[in-house]
Amino acid sequence: MSHSVASGHARVSSGFEGTDDADSRRAVDERTRDKVLSAVLEHGPVSAAELGDRLGYTSAAVRRHLDALSRDGLIEVKVVGSRSPGAGRPARRYVLSQRGQTRLGNDYLHIAQAALGQLGDLAGPDAVRQFAAGRFADMEERYRPIIESAGERLEDKAAALAEALSTDGFVGSTREIGRNAPNASMLSVQLCQGHCPIQELAASFPDFCEQETEVFARLLGVDVRRLSTLAGGGHVCTTHIPIGRVARSGTGSELSDSRTPALHTYATNVPKHQQGRP
Repeated sequence: MSHSVASGHARVSSGFEGTDDADSRRAVDERTRDKVLSAVLEHGPVSAAELGDRLGYTSAAVRRHLDALSRDGLIEVKVVGSRSPGAGRPARRYVLSQRGQTRLGNDYLHIAQAALGQLGDLAGPDAVRQFAAGRFADMEERYRPIIESAGERLEDKAAALAEALSTDGFVGSTREIGRNAPNASMLSVQLCQGHCPIQELAASFPDFCEQETEVFARLLGVDVRRLSTLAGGGHVCTTHIPIGRVARSGTGSELSDSRTPALHTYATNVPKHQQGRP
């Protein structure tokens, strides 16, 4: 009898140990997944290989956790093309989704929103605008030598700006509009940003989008216009950058000498607070 009881006890204990092992593995997986999520927040847009190098995990382990985070809607995949000719297929990079940002906590966002709201109430809207301008002053200072080193062509300057934005987590890219269109009279570049780290803050305070756009205009030395913003409900932030007018007297593909722009941001009759809307 005592032997049977002892055997039964052994079997019960073994069952509990198996449960404990499974719970332990799940706990380890959750901690690892949180580390991957935090790394995407800090370094995104980031590739799976870069995450593996930073965290010391194998590529298979990182991809398994990335797949799980993607299924949970905590991260998003951004396809980033290379500017180098013949560089192969576009790279898959990962950024946090809005749900992922909420998962990691948005206490600082709420504090910032409350503080800026109080600043506007006490000192007026100009104070919020000045705060936003100060926030982007550092960006302008860091980006200026990058843009200047790209040369005189606006296309190259815009591409350099997109690359700098990608480094800061905005997933920047450019595409030319009208170059191969036979009936196009104007050429332009669209600068797109697939991610915005301050999206919710900018949704409450459009001054952030406006100040960023004005920085783009100063860096490029040309009128620019915001066509859409993530904060305003767009799929991407899109900025229209005019290059110049197609010369019809020549081959039809050259730019006219009237390319030199006058620097006036938002050359449009649409009110500023509406220009960020798609």
